Amino acid sequence: MRVIINGWFWNSPTTGSGQYTRHLVEALSALNADLQIILVIPTDRMRDAKGKVTHPASYTLHPVSCPPSNLGKVWFEQVLFPRACRRLDADVAHVPYWAPPIVPAVSTVVTIHDLIPLLLRDYRGGPLVRLYTALVSATARNAALTLTDSQASRRDIVAHIGLPDERVRVIYLAADEQYAPIPGPDDAAVRARYGLPERYVLYLGGFDARKNLATVLDAYRRAGPAIGETCPLVVAGRLPERDTPFAPDPRRLAREQGIDERFVRFTGFVAEGDEPALYRGATSFIFPSRYEGFGLPPLEALACGTPVVGSDVSSIPEVVGGAGVLLPPDDVAGMANALIRLATDADFRAELSRRALVQAAHFSWRRVARETLAAYQDLTA
Repeated sequence: MRVIINGWFWNSPTTGSGQYTRHLVEALSALNADLQIILVIPTDRMRDAKGKVTHPASYTLHPVSCPPSNLGKVWFEQVLFPRACRRLDADVAHVPYWAPPIVPAVSTVVTIHDLIPLLLRDYRGGPLVRLYTALVSATARNAALTLTDSQASRRDIVAHIGLPDERVRVIYLAADEQYAPIPGPDDAAVRARYGLPERYVLYLGGFDARKNLATVLDAYRRAGPAIGETCPLVVAGRLPERDTPFAPDPRRLAREQGIDERFVRFTGFVAEGDEPALYRGATSFIFPSRYEGFGLPPLEALACGTPVVGSDVSSIPEVVGGAGVLLPPDDVAGMANALIRLATDADFRAELSRRALVQAAHFSWRRVARETLAAYQDLTA
């Protein structure tokens, strides 16, 4: 089977679509199936195109010349990619993000991770972004099959794009293998580099409005007097460059809520390779997001054996299952109590840590690859 994959985000490893594309190709290549993978990539994105995949011989690259602009991106998605699929005699085409061709050249699979630009007002952008969202909403109806990351996203896609149930299939994502419970030899050094204490509550996962940092900080304003001196809150990640309603600066929120500055620490940027050490050192991980297509940070925490205190909305219950404490995203008191209990009740934390590893074991990139290959085979059958 010859599968042609849209590689627009191939060399964008800091984006969710880029990580998904890399992991998927890596996992498909490792299956050793009768599968030929060709990535169609704009010429100016060819740099280091083979640099991060263990099985580089299992796929080939097909560069196409494309104008380096937003209009060029649409030209690539709607004209150059389907043209390449015809030229390369594809059995199946796969667009691993929300942008299938309006006129597919062959049976096309599209992965829609979430409908954030469509459903959340703050994420709709300006007129050009809204026009693009309208375009890809229409083109999604022409894909032979839509893959998505959770049942919550599947419900949104069926309800808001109007796709038939049978053309939307859930394939859960997975954490990278580096997220594991066994401490690495450099864990202590990594945590020392970020100035972390022996015990702490961790938040890691972005600072835009839907991440609900106000609840994180308000919960810790309540929990801090009980556990703050021995188990402070660590807010990890690159802080917003500007303090805006879309991305409020958590340092300002902490000051406005009157949190004792001894009880909260901000690490700034954390390298991806350092994240497992931060998860493994945490007593608990807090993630009260209001909307997630999947919710990779909670799964990364679970894979490291760290219990999650999070929200009970969108896809998060599917990811966390019974391995955490899930509450309404504005239940500040409930989250504060959960953080206190996890920091003070060793038996409770040990039980949730055990459940975390059991839950995380349900998700793997090998499973993602097997189920994605089955989707390709169903189309070609």
